[in-house]
Order: sequence, then C-alpha cells, then structure tokens
Amino acid sequence: MSEPPQDFAVPETDENTPNANGDKTQPAEDILNVLNQLNAQPVPTTTTQNGHEPTPQAEDISQVPPSEWELMRAQLRDNPHDPEGWNRLVNLAESNGDLEQIKETYEALLEAYPNTSSAQIAYINHFLSPGSFGYAETLFKRFLRTSPLVDLWKYYLTYVRRVNTSSATRDAVRKAYEFALNHVGQDKDSGEIWNDYIQFLKAGECSTTWEEQQKMDALRKVYHRAVQIPLENVEKLWSELEAFENNLNKITAKKFMSDLSPSYMQARTVLRQLQRHLGPLFPPPPPSGSSRPPLYLPPKPTFNAAERALVGSWKAYLKWEESNPLELEEKDKQTQVTRIQSVYRKAVIRMRYYGEIWYMAFVWTNSVGRQDEAVSILKAGIDANPTSFLLNFAYAEIQEARQNIQEVYNIFDKFLEVLRTELEELETRANSANSSFSSNVSGTTVPINGPTPSSLNAGSNGAFAEGGTQSNNSSFTTQSSDDKPPKVKELIERRTEYGLVYIMYMRFARRAQDLKSSRAVFGKARRDRWTPWEVYEAAALMEYHCTKELGVACRIFERGLELFGDEIQFALRYLGFLISVNDDKNARALFERVITTFSSDRARPLWERWARYEYQYGDLEAAQKLEKRIAEVYPSDPPIKRFAQRHTYLGTDAIAARDLGFAVVGRQSGAVGSGSSTSSIEKRTDSQLSIASASTVPAVPPPVSTPTLIAHTKRAPSPDFKRRDESRAPGDYGPPSKRPRPMSPASRDRERGERFDGPPRRRFGSPAWEKEREVPRRDREDEKGVMLPAVLSWFVGQLPTPSSFDGPVFRTDDLMMLFRNAVIPSSTRRPSPPPVPRTSGRPPPDYGPYQGPGGRGGRRY
Repeated sequence: MSEPPQDFAVPETDENTPNANGDKTQPAEDILNVLNQLNAQPVPTTTTQNGHEPTPQAEDISQVPPSEWELMRAQLRDNPHDPEGWNRLVNLAESNGDLEQIKETYEALLEAYPNTSSAQIAYINHFLSPGSFGYAETLFKRFLRTSPLVDLWKYYLTYVRRVNTSSATRDAVRKAYEFALNHVGQDKDSGEIWNDYIQFLKAGECSTTWEEQQKMDALRKVYHRAVQIPLENVEKLWSELEAFENNLNKITAKKFMSDLSPSYMQARTVLRQLQRHLGPLFPPPPPSGSSRPPLYLPPKPTFNAAERALVGSWKAYLKWEESNPLELEEKDKQTQVTRIQSVYRKAVIRMRYYGEIWYMAFVWTNSVGRQDEAVSILKAGIDANPTSFLLNFAYAEIQEARQNIQEVYNIFDKFLEVLRTELEELETRANSANSSFSSNVSGTTVPINGPTPSSLNAGSNGAFAEGGTQSNNSSFTTQSSDDKPPKVKELIERRTEYGLVYIMYMRFARRAQDLKSSRAVFGKARRDRWTPWEVYEAAALMEYHCTKELGVACRIFERGLELFGDEIQFALRYLGFLISVNDDKNARALFERVITTFSSDRARPLWERWARYEYQYGDLEAAQKLEKRIAEVYPSDPPIKRFAQRHTYLGTDAIAARDLGFAVVGRQSGAVGSGSSTSSIEKRTDSQLSIASASTVPAVPPPVSTPTLIAHTKRAPSPDFKRRDESRAPGDYGPPSKRPRPMSPASRDRERGERFDGPPRRRFGSPAWEKEREVPRRDREDEKGVMLPAVLSWFVGQLPTPSSFDGPVFRTDDLMMLFRNAVIPSSTRRPSPPPVPRTSGRPPPDYGPYQGPGGRGGRRY
C-alpha cells in the first residue's frame, strides 16, 4: 500500500463488478450454453390409459429442495433482527466454503448491523490471500472511516505491516499508524496501538546524526501524547518515557516529566473512573464455535429491569464523557470533540435499538455545530428503529426548521405506513389467537340508539344548527363503522399512538402552510380505519381555536360521536367542549343522549362532570333532581357526599374540615412530627376513625353474629397498603406518577373522596376488580377483618390512642439490622486463653462475623 490511508476514497461498487480474483457474479458463457442445451432436451412423457394427452413425469419436473442456508436466509429477510439466526447463517456459509455465498451472507449481516467489527474482521479475513488483497483493501476503505472500534483498526494495521515489509515502505506504515491514532487514539483500549507505534519508531535504522535526532523527537512526541490519555497501559508508558528521557538528558528529563505530571495524574484518575463506567457496558463476549471472533449482535429490547439499568448506565457514562473529565483546555477542544464523537459512535452500535441513545448522540452532535452530521445520525437511527416516535419526530422537526416541507411530508407518510403495517400484523395475531370471536364480540361498534343529530340541535345557535344539518354530508366520508379493529388492549394502545402521529402531522401542516393543508391531512385520517377518536377531537379544537368556527368544530365532534359512540372519554370531551363554549342547551341534550348508552360503572365521569356544571351554574331544583337521579344509579353513595360537593369551591371543603373534624385531626397529626413512621400511622388511624364515625353507610357490612364488635375487631390495613392507597386518586388504580403535596388540589380531591366514599368500590369486571385479582393472597388477608373474643375487644378498646405515646421511637429496620449483624459468642467454641494484659490502651473489639454454632465450619452471615 504505497498510498497513505487518509487518501482512501470509497469506490462505487456494483454487484456485477469482478472481484480481485477475476470471478464474476454473472454466469460464464460456457455455463449458459450448458443450461440452453438442458432446456432444449425433450421432456420424457408417459401415455395415460384413457388416451388423454401425455403428462410430464413428476420426478423430472420436481425442483431441487432449498438448502438449509437458503431457508435460513429467507427467514432472516422476514425477521432481520435475529442474532442467533445470523450467527447460524454465517456458520452455514463458512462451512459450505462458497465465496459468493460468504459475500452475500456478510453483506446482508452488515446491512442489518452496520459497523459490527467482529463481522467486518471475519469478512475481510476471507480475502487476505495474496490474490485477493485488492478486495480486502476495498472493504477496509468501506469500514474504517465510520468504525470507532479499536479491534478493527488493529486488524487494519496488522494488514498494513504485512504488505509493507521493506524499508522503502516504512513511511506508509508510519502514516497508517498516524491515521489510526487520529481516529481511535483517545480510546482506552488503544494502548496496544500506541505501544506498537513506539516500538516501530524505535526499530527504525539511522545512518546519520540528523536522522537519529529526528527519531528521538518523533519518539518523544508520541510518548508525550500517549501519557496524557487514560490508556490501559498508561503507567507502563510513563515508566518507559521516564527511562527514555533520563537516557537522553537528565536535566531536560526532569523538566519534561514535571510538565507532564499533572496531565498524567489526571489521566490515571480518569482511567479508574472509566473502568468503573465501562465494566457493566461491555460484558465479555460469548465463546465462538469457530476460528473467527464471536459475533455480538444487539438484540431487540424488551425493556426489562436489566435492560433499563443498562440504558441508565450508558446515559450516565455519556454524560460523564460530556463533562470533560480530562479537563482539556479550550485549545484542545477538537481532541475533546473527537473523543466524545467516538464514544457516541460506539454507543449507537452497542445500543442500536434504543432510540434514546440515538437522540442523545443527535443532540450532542448538533450542539457542537455539526448539523449535517446530526441529521445523518437521526436518519441512521430511524433506519435502525423505524417505529421510533422520538427519532421520527426529531427528524421531522429539524427538517421543518430547515424549511424542507416536502421532506417532512415524506417523513410522516412513511412513519404512518410503518405503524400501519405494525398494527395490521398485531391485528392478525389477535384474530388468530381468538379466532372464535365474531366481529361484534371482538369489539366492533354498534351505532348509538339515541336521538338524531337534528334533535340535539333543537334550540341551539345558528352555527351549531348548521353543523347538525351537515354532519352527514360527503365532506365527512370516512371508513365504515363496522370495519373497526378488534378491541385488544395492546391494539388499543398502539392505535392511540398511531393517532398521535396524525395529530402531529396536522399541527405541522397548519404551521408550515395553512389550515387548508391541515384539513387535507385530517381528510386522510378520516379514511384510515386505524384513526382513533383523539384525532377527531384534535381536529375539532384546531378548527375552533384557529378559525373561531363553532359549527365546523361541532360537525367534526358529531361525526366522531357516530364512529366512537362507545368511547366514554370522547363523549366526556365533547360534553366539556360544549360547556366551555357556553352552549348549555346542546350540552344538556348531549348529556341526555349519551348517558343511557353507558353502564353505570362507565358513566360515572359523565355524571360527575354534569353535576359540577349544575352545581355551579344551574338552579337548586335542577341540582336536586340530578342528585335524585344519581342516587338511583349509585344507591351506595352517602347523601352527605353530594351535599358537600354542592358546597365546595376550589377545593375548600368547610363541611369536612369543620363539621367532620378533619382540620383538627390534621393539626393534631402534624404536631407529632411528619418525619417519624409513628406519626404517619397515627394520621391513618385517626382518619379511619373519623371517616367511620362520619359516614352514615358502613364501608363493609358487619356480620350478623357480632354486629357490635365491628368497630373494634376490624384490623387496620398495614402501613404499606395504606400508603399505596393514599398515593392514588379515587378511581385511579395504577401506580402513582407523582405524590401530590398536602395542600395541592389533587390531594384535596383525594381526601374528599376518602371522607365520603370510604375505600373505592370494586365491581365485577371493572379494571379495579381485575387488579385486585392480581394482588397476592397475603396482601388481601391484611385487608380482612379479624374477629376477636369479647374480652380482647374490650381490652383493645381500653388501650390509649397512639397519640398519647411520648416515648422514644425505634425504627424496626434498624433493630433488625442490629440483630442481624450482632456478634453472638458461640457456647460450643473452645474456651480461649485469657488475653495478655496490656500496659496501655484498650484491647480491640471483636468485629469478626458470627461463625455459627459449629465454629468456623458453620455458615457465615
């Protein structure tokens, strides 16, 4: 290789181009002649007994069955993210020994997993015979510039030194080392390359004093660069540098070493930190079943606990690298940028299917002024993760900022197509898993049997009346209502995410062009069977806020109600919209129209929303009538709850605070101190007693045998259960996203629900009932009442309240830890001789671990 590596240019390759051996991918002429002769031969036939035309023999026209390699290759075309399948395909290709098959295998593998250095090395290794060096160099030119992995660069330098053995080509080898160190010299694992480069310079022959001086200067320069980098062998290189300088001149050696010492010490410190960061990120590779290096191919994420911890470790490491741990100065900013760029390149190779890592690489690259490279990172990330919302939205946003409007349209259209394919595959799996369900059972929507839109518009303003009369016109032609996908939980979630893309698409079209473009996007969404109700609501609100046209917005809501009449949230949002625009007549008509189409369990949000409106802006007679209707639907609700809600404003509930005593209880509980576990238990105990005394309807009906003992024998829930219960709003049975502050509105709303409702009721078939089925039996037993004998009940009733205790409070965890770590002398141990008395000081305590009853043979704790 006479030319320097940095002058390499990636050639344009064609699949029909002959390789270094002279072989061609197209069949040779003699092969084509043989095939033509075979096609020209007559097919032997047989005559049937009934005199019909003869038919070809089955054994002659039968095709050759596909090989195992071909079958595996076809599987990987359908599922390219199968690491085990790719390893098996490579093993099959290499065991066959067909060079063209090996080429196809590695090219396909590197298309699915770019910059996989182990695969690149194994690929190039097949072309290191003397007649194939040209193709090997072509592969090196393709792989090196984008590879941040040291092992590939080591392999490249080995190849360079193999083909450049004469003294006349030493300069080419030197340039190859400089080329490699400029790319990966900041890597922790590049210490071997630095050491080999130093040994290569030392081995150079010098015939004159000037050449000897040039050699010493080159060595000193390389040494000084290496000892300031956190390399694995930086201490060895520092020792060699010290010996090297002392052999030349001890006076200048002292100066050089003192100047480099701070940078070297910083590099040593950073190396120890770097080793702690990189330990969990690069576990040792699995053993390889062949002579080639093991192929590590990242699997698709499942986001389990281990994978989330791995992502967190990578994020912490990348942020640490961005913090400039080497404390490089502004003049060395380019070195810092090169170092972090290499780190991010390794991160996106190792964590290929995690969009968050790609996004971090994009943000950092864009922050250092490399906008084109940042866009390339996003495009590569989308190629690896075509369903990533994070990367697609970021790519669309940066193209919008660049005014590439048509490119943004292409991004959204392609993204929707990918998600649509994913939804169809998920629907196919759901239908095949539950094929016995009919279309209606699987979740198709039946139109609401209620008043027509014209009845809803009776007495409304002119804008809405126009909307009602035009709700069924051709401009709102959509997919058929009986063509809806099945209602599977995962499918519903994916469909909602699919609608989010349409909403972002409409927002972009309105921003970039005008509202007419946004309507065109909404027109595409209406014809899409996967469009959820959120798209209709977003389009209606956009029309209202951007054009102030209430009629158009209401027509969109009406069309959405025809398609999604069974969605309680859509009906609730429609009702809230009508209330917000002060259209009380149509709001009342909508409420009466949809409230009967839902079961009582699902209709509660609608009742609550309309009750708030009546309490605030209706008359007393209407509010009392509504309360009577609610009492018929929910007979277990206490009357005081509705009465108190009528007299509450902005979370101020004076009835509960003053008449039920919750304000006094809160002050007493706060006086004990919120830092101890005892005070929190007292709060819960006092609150339970207050709720039990204030509520007129018991939360749990007492047994017939002992009706008088319920108040005393009902065991309070465990602190952990109560803590879980307090961290949720009424009706929210999922994990809390954020614990509200004591005086926040969410906290006050939750407290009101506990005052009047007691524990939330779980009905058969509801989400809460399904969750309770998943609660372990031990937790459910903690919630059951415990029946005590009458004597014990009387005794428990005579005990003082927890608030009367003013003694010290011990944490049970600390006590258990103390008992666990206590050193208990064994009674079976042989008596040891008395200690030798000391003249001064106290003998050291025995902090050794407990050896167990059997002495040292026992189990350690």
